[in-house]
Amino acid sequence: MEIKPIREKWKSTMTDRERFNNQMHYKPVDRCFNMEFGYWDENFQSWDIFVNNGVMNNAQADIFFNFDKIAVISGVIWMNPHFKNEVVEEKENTLIIINSNGLLAEIPKDGHDTIPHFIESSIKTPGDWKRVKEERFRRDDPARKVNIEKLKVIHPDDRDYPLGVNCGSMIGRIRDMLTFEGLAYACYDYPEMVEDMVETCCVLVEDFLDQVLPHFDFDFASGWEDICFKNGPIVSVDFFKNVVVPRYKRISDKLRKAGIDLWYTDCDGDVRPLLPHFLEGGINCLFPFEVNSCAHPAELLNEYGRDLRIMGGVDKTKLIEGKEAIAEYLETLVPLVERGGYIPFCDHRCPPDVTPENYLFYLDLKEKMFGMK
Repeated sequence: MEIKPIREKWKSTMTDRERFNNQMHYKPVDRCFNMEFGYWDENFQSWDIFVNNGVMNNAQADIFFNFDKIAVISGVIWMNPHFKNEVVEEKENTLIIINSNGLLAEIPKDGHDTIPHFIESSIKTPGDWKRVKEERFRRDDPARKVNIEKLKVIHPDDRDYPLGVNCGSMIGRIRDMLTFEGLAYACYDYPEMVEDMVETCCVLVEDFLDQVLPHFDFDFASGWEDICFKNGPIVSVDFFKNVVVPRYKRISDKLRKAGIDLWYTDCDGDVRPLLPHFLEGGINCLFPFEVNSCAHPAELLNEYGRDLRIMGGVDKTKLIEGKEAIAEYLETLVPLVERGGYIPFCDHRCPPDVTPENYLFYLDLKEKMFGMK
């Protein structure tokens, strides 16, 4: 089914690519870059504007709302093959499964969005990691070979939208593989094993970058590093500084040599204890910047100045509260949009608690405040 936009694209005099690069480098723009992070899976079943128009995923929603285009090239830079998803036990309201990361997890039978209850990992000892590394993290895996010509057709040199290169995760995916508690214990019980995991993640990203960087004029780099929650990071700052940051620096060196000076990572929670080390490692943009578990984006942008950029930071709870709360919050973002280095959108995927009416009001108000006058 072809998705037809429900809204007109914001008026503009620049291409999406020109606008993104100028906005993130504090240069003049015609208007704010218009994007959103996406929606919970439940929204596609519960929002009538999605159901009635055949919108079933985030990519279709971007077309539906006519957002500015932004794209990322990714490769096979993590586990391959993944573990086979399978049900090992069925309970009254939940299922016990093995997930793609090899975790034994309990999930709701009805499939609604929630964080699973992780029971245990397939990796508990260095011997377990040695086996999994040999089976699923091979550098010579043919799947890690990038089809450059195919990507060139998808993303031509004369594109008019910003294109990023995915730099993966140095520690967040390891958390996914070990569980929160498993990673915490492993850092103390088997620090050499965890460092080897980080090194493996880094090498796989480096191999991917060596293939793609010579062939594309990228506008930014992206990453995923979900290692914080409302009380701060789930790994020690010393571990992060001594083990993770040196790998960031290696990746950053490659990016800088290729002319990429903007690197964002997706990390929820309170990132403030890690932020100086993100910056030291070359990550200079936060995404999607959860407000209630961290701070108002102005706090960090004022503290770090032009060394830092933020994408996101629109408090999702205000979209739930209603139109007055939405308007009041967006007013606090005006100085940030005007200064540059900041793109406002919902500070995670928009939850189903937000009504379509409030969401459309939010999009209308964003255009009125940050679009072309």
